[in-house]
Amino acid sequence: MTRARKVGIGTLVLVPNALDFGSPAPGDLGAQLPLAVIQRAAALEHWVVENAKTARVFLKRVALVAPLAAPLQALHIAEFPRSTGAGGAELLPLLQPAQAGNDIGVLSEAGLAAVADPGAALVARAHALGIAVDPLPGASSLLLALAASGLNGQQFAFVGYLPVVDDARAARIRELDLQSKRSGQTQIAIETPYRNAALIGALLKHLAPPTRLSVACAIGWPEGWCRTRSVSQWRQAPPTLSDRLPAVYLFQAG
Repeated sequence: MTRARKVGIGTLVLVPNALDFGSPAPGDLGAQLPLAVIQRAAALEHWVVENAKTARVFLKRVALVAPLAAPLQALHIAEFPRSTGAGGAELLPLLQPAQAGNDIGVLSEAGLAAVADPGAALVARAHALGIAVDPLPGASSLLLALAASGLNGQQFAFVGYLPVVDDARAARIRELDLQSKRSGQTQIAIETPYRNAALIGALLKHLAPPTRLSVACAIGWPEGWCRTRSVSQWRQAPPTLSDRLPAVYLFQAG
């Protein structure tokens, strides 16, 4: 929930990015985000982003729908620090514009800021300083994948990235499969695209045959798809995944 805005203090605005980030042929931004969200983004002159270069690409798409409040070169765009200490002191300069009365947009590479992307620590610091936080509506690939999977949408957990080392990854997959069997909970994981083949291979090897596995590839892209099969079915015809397309992996024990 948002906090009431204090007089003289700006708001931290969580701006959703389009899910087709990285697509060689991105579509109309208006098909990805509500018009009111695009207009709110266009009005912001201060930004904290994951990557300044790609943020400018996003703002160019915004400008095609709604005029920017200032020329792109005049906007104040700061990047998240590479690492954040326990106290979060390095985040304070990023929030100074809000303390001076300016609204600040927060943007991740794709989807919702602070959900499986940087931003949560900045939001926490904003709350501690009494800065209102306003999340704008937009799509999350995690929730779209869950909705399309047919798996349990009442109980689910986002477990993030699984271990890269084979033995540790195998143990984690079996642990999550057992948790799902006990609770009926859907497990949701992601992976860097160039490791898609390694992860799908490990899932098919270490999940139990009755477990239902859903693969949601490039959700929000023109070429996106989502398919759900039992592990035993997938083993008969494993999916071929590009090493350049993002994917979400969901499974629920049978």
